[in-house]
Amino acid sequence: MSDAQQDRAASERGERKAGLAQLVLLLAGICMPVLGVTIIAPVMPQMGQHFSGTPGSDILVPIVLTVPALMIGLTAPFAGFFADKVHRKRLLLIGMAAYTLAGTAPLYLDSLVAIVGSRVILGASEAMIQTCCLTLIGDYWSGKQRARYLGLNTLVAGLAGTLFIALGGLIGVSGWRAPFWLYVTPVLLIVPMAKLLWEPARSSAQAAGARLEPLSRDLIVPCVVTLFGGVVFYALIVELPFVLNGIGLTSSAAVGGISAIMALANAIGCGLFTALSGLPARVLVPLEFGGTAVGLGIVFAAGSVPVATTGAVITGFSTGLLLPTLLVWAVNRLPFAQRGRGNGWWLSALFVGEFFSSLVIAGLGAVAGGLQPALAMLAVLSVAVGGIVLLWQRRVAEPLATPAATAPSKNPASA
Repeated sequence: MSDAQQDRAASERGERKAGLAQLVLLLAGICMPVLGVTIIAPVMPQMGQHFSGTPGSDILVPIVLTVPALMIGLTAPFAGFFADKVHRKRLLLIGMAAYTLAGTAPLYLDSLVAIVGSRVILGASEAMIQTCCLTLIGDYWSGKQRARYLGLNTLVAGLAGTLFIALGGLIGVSGWRAPFWLYVTPVLLIVPMAKLLWEPARSSAQAAGARLEPLSRDLIVPCVVTLFGGVVFYALIVELPFVLNGIGLTSSAAVGGISAIMALANAIGCGLFTALSGLPARVLVPLEFGGTAVGLGIVFAAGSVPVATTGAVITGFSTGLLLPTLLVWAVNRLPFAQRGRGNGWWLSALFVGEFFSSLVIAGLGAVAGGLQPALAMLAVLSVAVGGIVLLWQRRVAEPLATPAATAPSKNPASA
Protein backbone atom coordinates (compact mmCIF):
# COMPACT_ATOMS: atom_id res chain seq x y z
CA MET A 1 0.00 0.00 0.00
CA SER A 2 1.36 3.41 -0.95
CA ASP A 3 1.78 6.26 1.54
CA ALA A 4 -1.19 8.08 0.02
CA GLN A 5 -3.39 4.99 0.30
CA GLN A 6 -2.35 4.48 3.92
CA ASP A 7 -3.14 8.12 4.70
CA ARG A 8 -6.60 7.80 3.12
CA ALA A 9 -7.28 4.58 5.05
CA ALA A 10 -6.21 6.26 8.29
CA SER A 11 -8.47 9.21 7.55
CA GLU A 12 -11.43 6.89 6.94
CA ARG A 13 -10.79 5.23 10.32
CA GLY A 14 -10.79 8.62 12.02
CA GLU A 15 -7.14 8.50 13.07
CA ARG A 16 -5.13 11.54 13.96
CA LYS A 17 -2.56 12.42 11.32
CA ALA A 18 0.87 13.68 12.35
CA GLY A 19 2.16 16.85 10.74
CA LEU A 20 4.86 19.50 11.04
CA ALA A 21 4.21 20.23 14.73
CA GLN A 22 4.77 16.60 15.73
CA LEU A 23 7.87 16.31 13.54
CA VAL A 24 9.42 19.47 15.01
CA LEU A 25 8.78 18.30 18.58
CA LEU A 26 10.26 14.86 17.97
CA LEU A 27 13.33 16.23 16.17
CA ALA A 28 13.82 18.75 19.00
CA GLY A 29 13.72 15.89 21.48
CA ILE A 30 16.32 13.98 19.48
CA CYS A 31 18.62 17.01 19.81
CA MET A 32 18.68 16.75 23.62
CA PRO A 33 21.46 14.11 23.76
CA VAL A 34 23.51 16.30 21.39
CA LEU A 35 22.99 19.26 23.72
CA GLY A 36 24.00 17.03 26.62
CA VAL A 37 27.53 16.54 25.27
CA THR A 38 28.41 19.51 23.12
CA ILE A 39 27.18 22.36 25.29
CA ILE A 40 29.72 21.70 28.06
CA ALA A 41 32.67 20.58 25.93
CA PRO A 42 34.17 24.10 25.71
CA VAL A 43 34.21 24.53 29.52
CA MET A 44 35.94 21.24 30.36
CA PRO A 45 39.32 22.99 30.96
CA GLN A 46 37.64 25.45 33.36
CA MET A 47 35.97 22.60 35.21
CA GLY A 48 39.31 20.82 35.43
CA GLN A 49 40.91 23.89 37.02
CA HIS A 50 38.00 24.31 39.46
CA PHE A 51 38.29 20.71 40.69
CA SER A 52 42.06 20.46 40.43
CA GLY A 53 42.28 19.76 44.16
CA THR A 54 39.87 16.82 43.97
CA PRO A 55 41.60 13.41 43.95
CA GLY A 56 41.22 11.77 40.55
CA SER A 57 39.92 14.93 38.87
CA ASP A 58 42.09 14.27 35.81
CA ILE A 59 39.95 11.15 35.22
CA LEU A 60 36.60 12.31 36.58
CA VAL A 61 36.36 15.57 34.62
CA PRO A 62 36.59 13.87 31.19
CA ILE A 63 34.07 11.29 32.43
CA VAL A 64 31.60 14.13 33.02
CA LEU A 65 31.64 14.63 29.26
CA THR A 66 31.69 11.02 28.09
CA VAL A 67 29.59 9.03 30.58
CA PRO A 68 26.18 10.11 29.17
CA ALA A 69 27.05 8.50 25.82
CA LEU A 70 28.05 5.28 27.58
CA MET A 71 24.81 5.31 29.55
CA ILE A 72 22.78 5.73 26.36
CA GLY A 73 24.55 2.66 25.01
CA LEU A 74 23.85 0.67 28.18
CA THR A 75 20.26 1.74 28.84
CA ALA A 76 18.68 2.34 25.41
CA PRO A 77 17.62 -1.34 25.06
CA PHE A 78 15.76 -1.06 28.38
CA ALA A 79 14.12 2.17 27.24
CA GLY A 80 13.04 0.39 24.07
CA PHE A 81 11.62 -2.50 26.09
CA PHE A 82 9.44 -0.19 28.20
CA ALA A 83 8.40 1.81 25.12
CA ASP A 84 7.04 -1.41 23.57
CA LYS A 85 5.77 -2.89 26.83
CA VAL A 86 4.09 0.10 28.45
CA HIS A 87 3.81 3.58 26.88
CA ARG A 88 5.98 5.55 24.44
CA LYS A 89 4.70 9.06 25.16
CA ARG A 90 4.68 8.69 28.95
CA LEU A 91 8.26 7.41 28.92
CA LEU A 92 9.29 10.35 26.72
CA LEU A 93 7.80 12.89 29.14
CA ILE A 94 9.47 11.19 32.11
CA GLY A 95 12.77 11.28 30.23
CA MET A 96 12.40 15.00 29.46
CA ALA A 97 11.70 15.83 33.12
CA ALA A 98 14.59 13.67 34.36
CA TYR A 99 16.87 15.27 31.77
CA THR A 100 16.16 18.74 33.15
CA LEU A 101 16.67 17.71 36.78
CA ALA A 102 19.89 15.80 36.14
CA GLY A 103 21.23 18.25 33.57
CA THR A 104 20.93 21.30 35.82
CA ALA A 105 22.28 19.49 38.92
CA PRO A 106 25.89 20.76 38.39
CA LEU A 107 24.58 24.30 38.92
CA TYR A 108 24.35 23.59 42.66
CA LEU A 109 26.47 20.47 43.21
CA ASP A 110 29.95 21.07 44.64
CA SER A 111 31.12 17.45 44.58
CA LEU A 112 32.75 16.20 41.38
CA VAL A 113 31.65 12.64 42.18
CA ALA A 114 28.05 13.84 42.60
CA ILE A 115 28.25 15.65 39.27
CA VAL A 116 29.41 12.44 37.60
CA GLY A 117 26.43 10.69 39.23
CA SER A 118 24.06 13.30 37.82
CA ARG A 119 25.55 12.73 34.37
CA VAL A 120 24.84 9.00 34.70
CA ILE A 121 21.16 9.83 35.27
CA LEU A 122 21.31 12.30 32.38
CA GLY A 123 22.53 9.60 30.02
CA ALA A 124 19.71 7.24 31.03
CA SER A 125 17.16 10.01 30.45
CA GLU A 126 18.71 10.74 27.04
CA ALA A 127 18.26 7.07 26.14
CA MET A 128 14.56 7.35 26.98
CA ILE A 129 14.15 10.55 24.98
CA GLN A 130 15.96 9.45 21.85
CA THR A 131 14.47 5.95 21.79
CA CYS A 132 10.91 7.25 22.21
CA CYS A 133 11.31 10.06 19.66
CA LEU A 134 12.66 7.70 17.00
CA THR A 135 9.96 5.16 17.81
CA LEU A 136 7.15 7.73 17.54
CA ILE A 137 8.51 8.89 14.17
CA GLY A 138 8.16 5.29 13.05
CA ASP A 139 4.65 5.11 14.52
CA TYR A 140 3.33 8.36 13.04
CA TRP A 141 4.67 8.00 9.49
CA SER A 142 5.18 5.14 7.05
CA GLY A 143 7.02 4.17 3.89
CA LYS A 144 9.31 6.66 2.20
CA GLN A 145 8.11 9.48 4.43
CA ARG A 146 9.21 7.53 7.51
CA ALA A 147 12.59 6.84 5.92
CA ARG A 148 13.07 10.55 5.12
CA TYR A 149 12.19 11.65 8.63
CA LEU A 150 14.37 9.02 10.28
CA GLY A 151 17.24 10.23 8.09
CA LEU A 152 16.40 13.85 8.85
CA ASN A 153 17.04 13.30 12.55
CA THR A 154 20.76 12.75 11.95
CA LEU A 155 20.98 15.96 9.89
CA VAL A 156 19.21 18.02 12.55
CA ALA A 157 21.32 16.50 15.31
CA GLY A 158 24.53 17.27 13.40
CA LEU A 159 23.57 20.89 12.79
CA ALA A 160 22.44 21.25 16.40
CA GLY A 161 25.79 19.92 17.61
CA THR A 162 27.66 22.61 15.68
CA LEU A 163 25.38 25.30 17.10
CA PHE A 164 25.57 23.99 20.67
CA ILE A 165 29.38 23.89 20.66
CA ALA A 166 29.53 27.55 19.63
CA LEU A 167 26.82 28.49 22.13
CA GLY A 168 28.56 26.63 24.95
CA GLY A 169 31.78 28.50 24.24
CA LEU A 170 30.03 31.88 24.31
CA ILE A 171 28.14 31.16 27.52
CA GLY A 172 31.21 29.58 29.11
CA VAL A 173 32.93 32.96 29.41
CA SER A 174 30.65 33.51 32.41
CA GLY A 175 32.05 30.46 34.19
CA TRP A 176 32.06 26.70 33.82
CA ARG A 177 28.63 26.31 35.42
CA ALA A 178 26.87 28.75 33.08
CA PRO A 179 26.27 26.35 30.12
CA PHE A 180 24.40 23.98 32.44
CA TRP A 181 21.52 26.47 32.50
CA LEU A 182 20.69 25.35 28.96
CA TYR A 183 19.56 22.02 30.36
CA VAL A 184 16.27 23.69 31.27
CA THR A 185 15.42 23.62 27.53
CA PRO A 186 13.20 20.50 27.84
CA VAL A 187 10.87 22.47 30.12
CA LEU A 188 9.86 24.45 27.05
CA LEU A 189 9.03 21.22 25.20
CA ILE A 190 7.23 19.15 27.85
CA VAL A 191 3.87 20.95 27.66
CA PRO A 192 3.71 21.02 23.83
CA MET A 193 4.70 17.35 23.76
CA ALA A 194 2.00 16.50 26.30
CA LYS A 195 -0.63 18.31 24.24
CA LEU A 196 0.40 17.58 20.64
CA LEU A 197 1.85 14.06 20.78
CA TRP A 198 -0.24 10.96 21.35
CA GLU A 199 0.27 7.32 22.14
CA PRO A 200 -0.53 5.17 19.10
CA ALA A 201 -3.35 2.71 19.74
CA ARG A 202 -2.34 -0.87 20.34
CA SER A 203 -4.18 -3.99 19.26
CA SER A 204 -5.43 -6.35 21.96
CA ALA A 205 -2.30 -8.45 21.45
CA GLN A 206 -0.11 -5.35 21.90
CA ALA A 207 -1.92 -3.89 24.91
CA ALA A 208 0.28 -2.33 27.56
CA GLY A 209 1.61 -5.07 29.82
CA ALA A 210 0.97 -7.87 27.30
CA ARG A 211 3.70 -10.34 26.48
CA LEU A 212 5.97 -8.92 23.78
CA GLU A 213 6.57 -10.77 20.54
CA PRO A 214 10.21 -11.78 19.93
CA LEU A 215 12.44 -9.20 18.33
CA SER A 216 13.24 -9.89 14.69
CA ARG A 217 16.57 -11.56 14.00
CA ASP A 218 16.87 -9.29 10.97
CA LEU A 219 17.99 -6.58 13.39
CA ILE A 220 21.21 -8.38 14.34
CA VAL A 221 23.28 -7.65 11.25
CA PRO A 222 22.39 -3.91 11.01
CA CYS A 223 23.18 -3.46 14.71
CA VAL A 224 26.53 -5.23 14.47
CA VAL A 225 27.43 -3.10 11.45
CA THR A 226 26.26 0.00 13.36
CA LEU A 227 28.58 -0.92 16.24
CA PHE A 228 31.51 -0.68 13.85
CA GLY A 229 29.92 2.36 12.21
CA GLY A 230 29.98 4.15 15.57
CA VAL A 231 33.72 3.51 15.83
CA VAL A 232 34.30 4.89 12.34
CA PHE A 233 31.96 7.85 12.80
CA TYR A 234 33.73 9.07 15.92
CA ALA A 235 37.30 8.32 14.80
CA LEU A 236 38.17 11.62 13.13
CA ILE A 237 35.90 13.68 15.37
CA VAL A 238 38.27 12.77 18.20
CA GLU A 239 41.56 12.16 16.38
CA LEU A 240 41.67 14.82 13.65
CA PRO A 241 43.13 17.53 15.95
CA PHE A 242 45.98 15.17 16.86
CA VAL A 243 46.63 14.40 13.19
CA LEU A 244 46.72 18.12 12.34
CA ASN A 245 49.03 18.84 15.27
CA GLY A 246 51.30 16.04 14.09
CA ILE A 247 51.71 17.60 10.65
CA GLY A 248 52.49 21.03 12.07
CA LEU A 249 49.15 22.83 12.58
CA THR A 250 49.10 24.01 16.18
CA SER A 251 46.60 26.88 16.05
CA SER A 252 43.48 25.85 17.97
CA ALA A 253 41.41 28.25 15.89
CA ALA A 254 42.61 26.67 12.64
CA VAL A 255 42.07 23.15 13.98
CA GLY A 256 38.59 24.13 15.10
CA GLY A 257 37.87 25.60 11.68
CA ILE A 258 38.88 22.41 9.88
CA SER A 259 36.80 20.35 12.31
CA ALA A 260 33.85 22.61 11.54
CA ILE A 261 34.38 22.04 7.79
CA MET A 262 34.31 18.29 8.40
CA ALA A 263 31.12 18.71 10.46
CA LEU A 264 29.55 20.66 7.59
CA ALA A 265 30.47 17.86 5.15
CA ASN A 266 28.87 15.43 7.58
CA ALA A 267 25.66 17.48 7.59
CA ILE A 268 25.63 17.59 3.79
CA GLY A 269 25.93 13.81 3.70
CA CYS A 270 23.02 13.48 6.12
CA GLY A 271 20.95 15.86 4.01
CA LEU A 272 21.68 13.90 0.83
CA PHE A 273 20.27 10.73 2.36
CA THR A 274 16.68 11.87 1.81
CA ALA A 275 17.30 11.80 -1.93
CA LEU A 276 18.91 8.35 -1.81
CA SER A 277 16.75 6.62 0.80
CA GLY A 278 15.01 4.51 -1.84
CA LEU A 279 18.24 2.68 -2.69
CA PRO A 280 18.83 -0.70 -1.01
CA ALA A 281 21.29 -1.16 1.85
CA ARG A 282 23.40 -3.50 -0.28
CA VAL A 283 24.16 -0.50 -2.50
CA LEU A 284 24.44 2.35 -0.01
CA VAL A 285 26.30 0.75 2.92
CA PRO A 286 29.28 -0.60 0.89
CA LEU A 287 29.60 2.70 -0.98
CA GLU A 288 29.52 4.67 2.28
CA PHE A 289 32.12 2.48 3.96
CA GLY A 290 34.16 2.71 0.77
CA GLY A 291 34.01 6.51 0.85
CA THR A 292 34.99 6.45 4.51
CA ALA A 293 37.97 4.24 3.67
CA VAL A 294 39.09 6.63 0.92
CA GLY A 295 38.89 9.58 3.33
CA LEU A 296 40.77 7.80 6.10
CA GLY A 297 43.37 6.62 3.61
CA ILE A 298 44.00 10.20 2.50
CA VAL A 299 44.36 11.33 6.10
CA PHE A 300 46.82 8.48 6.68
CA ALA A 301 48.96 9.59 3.74
CA ALA A 302 48.61 13.31 4.46
CA GLY A 303 51.80 15.28 4.90
CA SER A 304 50.14 18.67 4.63
CA VAL A 305 47.09 20.41 6.05
CA PRO A 306 45.18 20.71 2.72
CA VAL A 307 45.53 16.98 2.06
CA ALA A 308 44.41 16.08 5.60
CA THR A 309 41.47 18.47 5.25
CA THR A 310 40.45 16.80 1.99
CA GLY A 311 40.49 13.39 3.65
CA ALA A 312 38.53 14.71 6.62
CA VAL A 313 35.86 16.19 4.34
CA ILE A 314 35.46 12.92 2.40
CA THR A 315 35.25 10.97 5.65
CA GLY A 316 32.74 13.39 7.18
CA PHE A 317 30.53 13.31 4.10
CA SER A 318 30.60 9.51 3.95
CA THR A 319 29.82 8.96 7.63
CA GLY A 320 27.08 11.61 7.42
CA LEU A 321 25.40 9.51 4.75
CA LEU A 322 26.18 6.27 6.59
CA LEU A 323 24.37 6.94 9.88
CA PRO A 324 20.86 7.52 8.52
CA THR A 325 21.35 4.58 6.16
CA LEU A 326 22.16 2.29 9.08
CA LEU A 327 19.22 3.60 11.11
CA VAL A 328 16.67 3.11 8.32
CA TRP A 329 18.13 -0.27 7.40
CA ALA A 330 17.75 -1.43 11.01
CA VAL A 331 14.37 -0.11 12.10
CA ASN A 332 12.27 1.03 9.14
CA ARG A 333 10.86 -2.43 8.50
CA LEU A 334 10.05 -3.27 12.13
CA PRO A 335 6.37 -3.63 13.05
CA PHE A 336 4.79 -1.53 15.80
CA ALA A 337 5.22 -4.15 18.52
CA GLN A 338 9.02 -4.30 17.99
CA ARG A 339 9.80 -0.72 17.07
CA GLY A 340 10.80 0.58 20.51
CA ARG A 341 13.19 -2.28 21.21
CA GLY A 342 14.60 -2.07 17.70
CA ASN A 343 15.42 1.62 18.10
CA GLY A 344 16.84 0.97 21.55
CA TRP A 345 19.22 -1.73 20.36
CA TRP A 346 20.30 0.37 17.36
CA LEU A 347 21.06 3.36 19.59
CA SER A 348 22.94 1.10 21.97
CA ALA A 349 25.12 -0.23 19.16
CA LEU A 350 25.86 3.27 17.87
CA PHE A 351 26.76 4.85 21.21
CA VAL A 352 28.79 1.88 22.46
CA GLY A 353 30.76 2.05 19.21
CA GLU A 354 31.31 5.78 19.63
CA PHE A 355 32.38 5.37 23.26
CA PHE A 356 34.99 2.74 22.41
CA SER A 357 36.21 4.49 19.26
CA SER A 358 39.23 6.07 20.94
CA LEU A 359 40.19 2.77 22.58
CA VAL A 360 39.96 0.96 19.25
CA ILE A 361 42.13 3.60 17.57
CA ALA A 362 44.64 3.38 20.43
CA GLY A 363 44.78 -0.40 20.07
CA LEU A 364 45.25 -0.21 16.32
CA GLY A 365 47.91 2.45 16.83
CA ALA A 366 49.81 0.20 19.21
CA VAL A 367 49.85 -2.52 16.55
CA ALA A 368 50.46 -0.30 13.52
CA GLY A 369 52.92 2.13 15.09
CA GLY A 370 51.08 5.44 15.38
CA LEU A 371 47.85 7.33 14.89
CA GLN A 372 47.91 7.73 11.13
CA PRO A 373 48.78 4.05 10.49
CA ALA A 374 45.89 3.20 12.84
CA LEU A 375 43.56 5.21 10.61
CA ALA A 376 44.88 3.26 7.61
CA MET A 377 44.02 0.00 9.36
CA LEU A 378 40.55 1.37 10.12
CA ALA A 379 40.18 2.18 6.41
CA VAL A 380 41.01 -1.43 5.53
CA LEU A 381 38.47 -2.68 8.07
CA SER A 382 35.86 -0.33 6.58
CA VAL A 383 36.38 -1.85 3.14
CA ALA A 384 36.09 -5.33 4.66
CA VAL A 385 32.86 -4.52 6.49
CA GLY A 386 31.39 -2.92 3.37
CA GLY A 387 32.24 -6.05 1.39
CA ILE A 388 30.65 -8.31 4.00
CA VAL A 389 27.47 -6.22 3.92
CA LEU A 390 27.39 -6.41 0.12
CA LEU A 391 27.66 -10.20 0.16
CA TRP A 392 25.13 -10.57 2.97
CA GLN A 393 22.55 -8.27 1.40
CA ARG A 394 22.84 -10.04 -1.93
CA ARG A 395 21.58 -13.10 -0.12
CA VAL A 396 18.57 -11.42 1.47
CA ALA A 397 18.03 -8.83 -1.33
CA GLU A 398 15.80 -6.60 0.81
CA PRO A 399 15.14 -2.96 -0.14
CA LEU A 400 16.23 -0.34 2.34
CA ALA A 401 13.15 1.80 2.54
CA THR A 402 10.22 -0.57 2.05
CA PRO A 403 8.43 -0.92 5.38
CA ALA A 404 7.08 -4.18 6.62
CA ALA A 405 3.36 -4.39 6.97
CA THR A 406 2.36 -3.02 10.33
CA ALA A 407 -0.79 -3.51 12.29
CA PRO A 408 -3.22 -0.71 11.47
CA SER A 409 -3.60 1.94 14.13
CA LYS A 410 -6.94 2.90 15.53
CA ASN A 411 -7.97 6.01 17.35
CA PRO A 412 -4.99 7.01 19.49
CA ALA A 413 -5.19 6.20 23.13
CA SER A 414 -5.35 9.08 25.52
CA ALA A 415 -2.10 10.12 27.12
